[in-house]
Amino acid sequence: MAASVTSVRLRLLRGAALLAIGVAVAGCAGKSNITTGSIARTGKPVGEMNASELRNAADSIGQAYEKNPKDAATGINYANVLRMNGRNEQALAVMQQVAISNPNNREVLAAYGKAQAAAGQLEQALNTILRAQTPDRPDWRLKSAEGAILDQLGRSAEARQRYREALDIQPNESSILSNLGMSYVLARDLKTAETYLRSAASQPGADSSVRQNLALAVGLQGRFQEAETIARQELTAGQAEANVAYLRSMLTQQNAWKKLAADDSGNTN
Repeated sequence: MAASVTSVRLRLLRGAALLAIGVAVAGCAGKSNITTGSIARTGKPVGEMNASELRNAADSIGQAYEKNPKDAATGINYANVLRMNGRNEQALAVMQQVAISNPNNREVLAAYGKAQAAAGQLEQALNTILRAQTPDRPDWRLKSAEGAILDQLGRSAEARQRYREALDIQPNESSILSNLGMSYVLARDLKTAETYLRSAASQPGADSSVRQNLALAVGLQGRFQEAETIARQELTAGQAEANVAYLRSMLTQQNAWKKLAADDSGNTN
């Protein structure tokens, strides 16, 4: 039965890592020049909002979008919040309209590509990201996003090359190191993944999503208590509970907690 345990672990790792990388791709626009990653009315970062606040933010920005659907900044912010609410198809529809109105805007093309990736349109997303990139002024965010998409397409060697190119432009950037670590999660090399993710989490400006990815890599190795401790770090009680819920939701796919615990204790019969 060892082969079936390996198969279960492979499916689990791929499903969990793709979700985490998808979050990284979706969040990448939060550091761009066109969007601040926070809602102007409250000044609160999107990543720190609870579910109710995210719904309210979607309603508020949605009203601004309806008034001026051609505005790039409003459209990108709206799509970001929609993705945080799990409304990927609607986010993609928003970015399609914004891209029609701003066909040469590099930030819009980047956000459009990320929306396509979040909606599962990976080949289209890759093409859009490549259109947004300029060889004479390469953007590390686009390099990292391209790598994340390539990882989801199963092209890990190319993906890691893009991450390293991004690191050449922006050394020690936490989001790039995090995506590189998740690439090794996909390859089931959890020790290497943990090394990169710990480095990512130690960088100035590392956000909650980076710690979530580290917690995932630790949890997938069976160190569940340590994973929860990482997920709770430097957050308010509400944010910590949200992070732990996120971690558990990923690790409970296909009864992951039980399967991995049994596997780690040597129960392969």
